[in-house]
Amino acid sequence: MAGPAAGTMLSRWLESHLGRYLLEREQAFFDEEVVDVFGFHALQFGLPGHDFLRTNRIACRVVAGPDVTADLRADLCELPVATGSIDLVVLPHHLEFSVNPHQVLREVQRVLVPEGHIVLAGFNPWSLWGGARRLARADAGCPWNGQFISLPRLRDWLALLNFELISCRNAIFVPPCRREPWLRRFGFMEQAGERWWPFAGGVYLLHGIKRVHGMRLITPKWRMAAARRRVLAVSPRHVADLQQTTRRSADCLTREHENE
Repeated sequence: MAGPAAGTMLSRWLESHLGRYLLEREQAFFDEEVVDVFGFHALQFGLPGHDFLRTNRIACRVVAGPDVTADLRADLCELPVATGSIDLVVLPHHLEFSVNPHQVLREVQRVLVPEGHIVLAGFNPWSLWGGARRLARADAGCPWNGQFISLPRLRDWLALLNFELISCRNAIFVPPCRREPWLRRFGFMEQAGERWWPFAGGVYLLHGIKRVHGMRLITPKWRMAAARRRVLAVSPRHVADLQQTTRRSADCLTREHENE
């Protein structure tokens, strides 16, 4: 499922007890990862009702997506954004509900500037959450109707697009219980999961940087100009001293020849 319906259903699910539990932990990750990313333009894909760029200090922050409430209503597989114009892109659970997730990543790679940042979250199929999805009915609602992408596969996609991962984390180790009391009861699994089975978190959280191979940073020639300014000219006094020393040396040589 893709399009405005998927974004609306996911946004509604995030208002449930389980959705709020997940959103609270993911929001903390996004807040931490985007706070020190600087530039001129930042872009959030989907979920316009939630601000995943709230701690970022980039002045121009835009939410893009098929939703009516998005700042930029567009197909994320064909963004109407100039190539190399975005400094930061965040994708909170967009790839699972996209018809062509690899094309979405290609668009991200296209619009990002060299050394631009991508921060994303996705559901882990190799977890209790992934098991719940496999056991869910065909008409199950969001997020179980999405296509969960495994972390190794997503890493391969990002590597092919020249993204270097600088942060990778798994989170949400409790089973996907709908009721809040059960979530609190299984709360001990968070610390245990981070220690004993960190690969089995319900979601993975990634932060990557777009690398451009062979790029060389050209700096202004300020040092060469400063070096030319520091070159000292020979003063007339020094020239006169040099001429006098030369004459004295010539006189000494002349007298030595006369004495011989």
